Amino acid sequence: MLALALLMPVTAKAASLEELVMPGPVIQGHAKLESDCGQCHTPFSKTSQSTLCLACHKETNADVTGQQGFHGRIKNIATTECKQCHTEHKGRDADIVLLDKETFNHRATDFQIGGAHARVVCASCHVAGKKFRQAPSECVACHKADDRHKGTLGKDCASCHTDKGWREARFDHDRATKFPLVGRHREVLCASCHTNEQYKKTPTDCFSCHRLNDVHGGRFGQKCEQCHSTTDWRRTKFDHNKQTKFPLLGAHARTTCRGCHSEKIFGDKLDTACISCHRNDDEHHGRNGPTCENCHSVETWGKSSFNHAKTKFPLRGKHAKLACETCHKGTVGTEKLGITCDACHQRDDVHKGQLGQKCDNCHNVNGWGEKVFFDHDLTRFPLIGLHAVVPCEECHISPTYKGTTLDCVGCHEKRDVHKRQLGTKCGTCHNPNGWTLWRFDHNTQTDFVLDGAHEGRKCEACHRTPVRGDASLPKACNACHQGDDEHRGRFGQQCDRCHTTRSFKDIRLNQ
Repeated sequence: MLALALLMPVTAKAASLEELVMPGPVIQGHAKLESDCGQCHTPFSKTSQSTLCLACHKETNADVTGQQGFHGRIKNIATTECKQCHTEHKGRDADIVLLDKETFNHRATDFQIGGAHARVVCASCHVAGKKFRQAPSECVACHKADDRHKGTLGKDCASCHTDKGWREARFDHDRATKFPLVGRHREVLCASCHTNEQYKKTPTDCFSCHRLNDVHGGRFGQKCEQCHSTTDWRRTKFDHNKQTKFPLLGAHARTTCRGCHSEKIFGDKLDTACISCHRNDDEHHGRNGPTCENCHSVETWGKSSFNHAKTKFPLRGKHAKLACETCHKGTVGTEKLGITCDACHQRDDVHKGQLGQKCDNCHNVNGWGEKVFFDHDLTRFPLIGLHAVVPCEECHISPTYKGTTLDCVGCHEKRDVHKRQLGTKCGTCHNPNGWTLWRFDHNTQTDFVLDGAHEGRKCEACHRTPVRGDASLPKACNACHQGDDEHRGRFGQQCDRCHTTRSFKDIRLNQ
């Protein structure tokens, strides 16, 4: 080989030697350097290769020198050879970058990913065809279309917002403006005061924002803070208890001024009698007189101080929640009402009087359907097994309850998988604990023992016709096996004289 090399031209000799020692083709990006090894390698020097790499890759060199970016953050990068990570001569299509997007730790870059950015796919920021380092790092570069301020607040989005979400703003309104947010103002959305994202020259007086909330219609001027506070419009500094002869107690303390003062508010004089304001609220329509306070209090109309328990009919259960007029249709104090259930609930009797008038024998005051007491065991059909948990309406379609059938098939005919082939006396096999919990011993409960080939046959093999009552069949062999009789009746119908139940072919000729 040495002799051959000495005979070749100098240029050809150099190219041949490089090609002989080259371990393999370089990647497509380095293909133009493949003919000149000196671009990437220095003869007899293993440590100068990285210097040549950085001389070509100037952006990476700037990161290493400035200790920034991905390469500038690698420990001992100054003494680390590039080839330790980026191995060449693996072919034109080889991947020497070895970037795994799934496991890449973005904390090793100048842009720390956190908050909502951690859930964004790489392609959202790193555009195809551009280097990863070319991805912008300023908020407005990616979120310009999301800027609801339209650039009026500048480009430093991070001064107010965080990477957790746009809605989480950390703008300190108390320090950065002349209008500290106190009271209910702290709960108001920015857009409630700053319409159309306009933050400059926003008025700070109450009336400018709350003109529509002024129930006084402007009669008391625009200095709302003289009576109201930022805590709640309904809470005012005016003390009705001390400054008037009508202390606001109970529900009166929760009503608005205009609830009673419809015109001049503080200037008009109002009658303090209950009926003067609550005449339209009088559900008794004057039958109980104008002295509402005899029964009611200022807390609520629904609570009455009248103690019905001292009468002959204490109000318990649902009766305690009824309005007086539900029972008292006439003038209270003069009318006389019956105290039996039937006196009020005759129209509610779904039994149509068949069970008498003593409703309380079964029902209670908590509700017609609430814990109804009735001992079904005293009837002709005691409830046992699953019947004990079945709602009454499952069997008693009509609320009169009488005339309900006692037979199983009366309720369960549609569930009879035997289609009445085994009769209608379901209790012969089944019990109320469940359809699947059944037992029937054909050998002891009938006079037809199942042995031989009969043993193990399905019931429907013999019981084929739907019947009412017992599922009885004739015992003669010919009743079932007439079609199997090869003798066509010439030997009579007593097949068991010659044959056995094991098989027709099993013949007892000696008999």
